[in-house]
Amino acid sequence: MEKKNSSGFREVEHTADWAMEVWAPDLEGLFTQAALGLYRLMGVRLADAPGVSRQLEVSSADPESLLVAFLSELLFRAETRRVAFDRIILQCNGLSLQAQFEEKPLVAQARLVKAVTYHDLAILQAEDGWKVKIVFDV
Repeated sequence: MEKKNSSGFREVEHTADWAMEVWAPDLEGLFTQAALGLYRLMGVRLADAPGVSRQLEVSSADPESLLVAFLSELLFRAETRRVAFDRIILQCNGLSLQAQFEEKPLVAQARLVKAVTYHDLAILQAEDGWKVKIVFDV
């Protein structure tokens, strides 16, 4: 995976669904970039209005399940409450995540993501940080 920045994401080709590669120097950055990438894939546009401060806590048995649970919660909020985050601060130890974020109403969403999958999901630590490939069911 070619990296120009220490953190980021990019869409990659996948036969039937959407896939994204994500990289960051730490787990907090990896989860943040995954969320930003998800919103980019969905074509999310937020209202230009003040947000509401929210907190989220998620725990899981392993880092991959934690990532799926976190992104699934963001999908759930977008789908049921029509909101997404603007700013986020994460603390993550691999098995639990605490997030503080500013939630804003969605103005538009170009594409629907049905679910975050476990297909080929493996969070890997490399010399230059963390990386993961995420496949989304559409």
